[in-house]
This record gives sequence, structure tokens and C-alpha cells, in this order.
Amino acid sequence: MGDRTTKAKIRDAAFELYADLGEAGTTARAVAAAAGVSPALVIHHFESMDGLRAACDRHVAATIREAKQKTAGGGKGLDPLAALREAKEQPPLEKYLVRAFAENSPGVEDLFDELVEDAVVNMNMMVKAGMLKPTEYPRGRAVVLTAWTLGALAMHQHVERLLGVDLLGQGGDPAAMGDYLGPLVEILSTGVFTEETASQIKSAFVEGVGSEEMENP
Repeated sequence: MGDRTTKAKIRDAAFELYADLGEAGTTARAVAAAAGVSPALVIHHFESMDGLRAACDRHVAATIREAKQKTAGGGKGLDPLAALREAKEQPPLEKYLVRAFAENSPGVEDLFDELVEDAVVNMNMMVKAGMLKPTEYPRGRAVVLTAWTLGALAMHQHVERLLGVDLLGQGGDPAAMGDYLGPLVEILSTGVFTEETASQIKSAFVEGVGSEEMENP
């Protein structure tokens, strides 16, 4: 988190506390102690703890947005291992997201919506760059994949238990993610259903939905 103004230091300290301790453990006094300022200065900069939490949410969304835009901008020349290594060097975004959604913290709906809208834009960029297949459901795909990603983070303990991959881990060898990313990439690239089964499900449940979304994005 590059900007180091007093306000940014307070926000970053709060971010770390929210990620580690959740809402209950992140008090103005605790944030002030971690940032090396007075509790009054915390409130001065953010007006309230709700305001501080909202600032943390916005910063998390902006950090994710910047990383995804960089990935999308890489086009077909993207180095996935380098991208993953860079992501691992970021602050504990995954821990923060797990806490925020598990606790249903104030403003979490706005955070989810922002992640989805950013995903729509980024995936559209990746479609144009030839990295993703086009879809009949641009926004629906973004909603589903955002929910799946956050769901996997929420179940990180079970992923680690069964696959030996720590989705919340910082640092370490990104290549160790292979046991998780292998099946993930297979599911997203070649799918799971046979063409016949997919056709049956689509005709039964979603016939016409895609054209409606295209007409009413």
C-alpha cells in the first residue's frame, strides 16, 4: 500500500486489524496504537469507524482492480507465475475479504458490487485481448465467478486440508498453488458437463436468458 500519508497509515493499520481480528477487535484505540497516532486523529480523518471501514473496503477494491487491469493488459503474453508471485506480495487482501463477508460487515454489499462491476470491465478487456471466451452473460458470469472466488476463500481451511494449498498464505512459492489451480483451470477452460448435458440444462433452465441480458446489460 504505497501512499504513506498519516491518513493512509491509519487506513493500512485498520486494514491489518480487520483482516486479523475482524470488526470486534478493530477499535479506534487499537487502530491508533497500531498507526502510532491518537484515537482522536483516527476519527478526525475518517469521521467514524464506519467511515474507516468504508475507506478500507474502497482501498481493497482499488488494489484488486489495479492488479486485474494489469493482468488483462498483459494480453496473451501474460506470465501467470509472475502475476501470481506479485499478488502474493500484496497485503493480506484474501484474509480481509474472508473476514468482511463472513461477518457481513457494514458496506459489504457495496464492496461485492464494486468487485463484480470491476470484473465485468476486466473480463471484457480479456475477451477483446483473446484471453477469455465471449459470453452471453457478461454480468452474470462476473457475479458467479466473484461469488465462487470468495466462496473458495471462505472455505480456505478445507482447501488446505484436502489439497495442501493455503489460499490465504502470503509469500512462499506460487508454484505450490498448482494442486488448486490445475483443476480450477480445467473447469474454467474445458468445463465439466458434456455438450449433451449442458444443452439439456440450458434448454430447461436458461433458454433465452442470455439474449435478454445482451439486450438489457
